[in-house]
Amino acid sequence: MKVNNFVQEFIVEEDRPFDSAHASTLLQLRNGGVLAAWFGGSWEHAKDVAIWTARRVGGRWLPPVKVADVRGVPMWNPVLFRRADGTIELFFKVGEEISDWQTFFVLSRDEGETFSAMEELVPGDTCGGRGPVKNKPIRLKSGRVLSPASLEGPLWDAFVDISDDDCRTWRMSELVPIRRVQLSDGSSMNNEVVDRPYNPQYCFGKGLIQPTLWEDENGVHMLCRSTSSRVFRSDSCDGGETWRLAYDMGLPNNNSGLDLAQLSDGRLVLAYNPRENLPGYYKGPRTPLVVAVSCDNGETFETVKVLEDQPGNYCYPSIIVGENDEIKVTYTWNRLRVAYCSFTLD
Repeated sequence: MKVNNFVQEFIVEEDRPFDSAHASTLLQLRNGGVLAAWFGGSWEHAKDVAIWTARRVGGRWLPPVKVADVRGVPMWNPVLFRRADGTIELFFKVGEEISDWQTFFVLSRDEGETFSAMEELVPGDTCGGRGPVKNKPIRLKSGRVLSPASLEGPLWDAFVDISDDDCRTWRMSELVPIRRVQLSDGSSMNNEVVDRPYNPQYCFGKGLIQPTLWEDENGVHMLCRSTSSRVFRSDSCDGGETWRLAYDMGLPNNNSGLDLAQLSDGRLVLAYNPRENLPGYYKGPRTPLVVAVSCDNGETFETVKVLEDQPGNYCYPSIIVGENDEIKVTYTWNRLRVAYCSFTLD
């Protein structure tokens, strides 16, 4: 597969109103432009971290705009989605610790130029995982919206949040089942690992988080980040209500975010770091960052474009398919800025 019309640029250059940027998200605008969002501040988890957006109009990025800020409390992981009536919804997390996150959202009815005041997604909820946790929701053929979600407590568990009224109310699916085993030497975190049939020195971890979703004629499917050095997959045949046992996809995973989108011909486009964890540790270097394509509904993936391959921190991609099957990706560039690229495939 040939990559065509490749563009790569920064959303914000060196002169920016924040020191660090991370966890970007993308949405296609109706005028042909693109809307991006991320969290930015002095550093992840800092009390000055807020939610920022920027629009790409006429081939250039307009200055970033702070759209949500809770004074003295860190903010995290924005996710963009368009409701059926055209309203843009921007979800994000608020809280000191991941396990105590609350999910809020703001709305835009003018293609991302302005946003409403913050509202809580599930009033009173503090479980840390309601609504999309990193990647975009999908709308099923039935009209149902599924948000890829996860919990990060003592164990990590993936699920989807389900809305049958266009993102106005939500209910949790069952958790994705995974096999867990206890290491006899007690060396893993919480003595819990995802069971998989290869070298246990890579198996440290807690489970699965941050799903990315797609639908086909057989149901709904997810790929998940794991602390087990591999991408895991689960499948649902009842619209996301329940999920089958998660299984190892064979793709390396360094316990970093990934994201997936679907071309009009059904091919899947995955952005991720193809690296294993370091031996005896539950993380690995966040480079290289690549885009891979599957022509067999996610059974196998072939790398078609290397976005970054030098030493550094290149991670947390967001990927969408825009007009004329143009692939658009944002990602964290060394925890300093957000990079953007676009291209098409033969």
